[in-house]
Amino acid sequence: MPYPIVNSIISWFLKKRKHQMELFLKYPVDVQKELLFKLLYKAQSTELGNKLEFSSIKSYKEFTKKVPIQQYESIEPMIERARKGEQNIFWSTPIKWFAKSSGTTNAKSKFIPVSEEALEDCHFKAGK
Repeated sequence: MPYPIVNSIISWFLKKRKHQMELFLKYPVDVQKELLFKLLYKAQSTELGNKLEFSSIKSYKEFTKKVPIQQYESIEPMIERARKGEQNIFWSTPIKWFAKSSGTTNAKSKFIPVSEEALEDCHFKAGK
């Protein structure tokens, strides 16, 4: 009967995930800062990372000064280039997918680049 083995694997995975969630609850600010700097490091050699000098950002305060809130329209030309297949604009690994917004502003949909890492680390992980 393979059920005990399957149950052991599932139990191990759930314990590991539970531990991660406990860390998120206990240290939310630290976890978010760690994620921010991981993302900045990963994107520092992209077009956007070079333009906004991601590699020089050493604190959250620096991040808020160097990386302004963007209107979609200001980065739309870059997104259109990415949609046509150009790579290394927003992320260091290939962008194969784009999420489509519901078009709440300007009555038109917007396209949001989605990397494989975003699917794995965000969308899929939420279901685990």
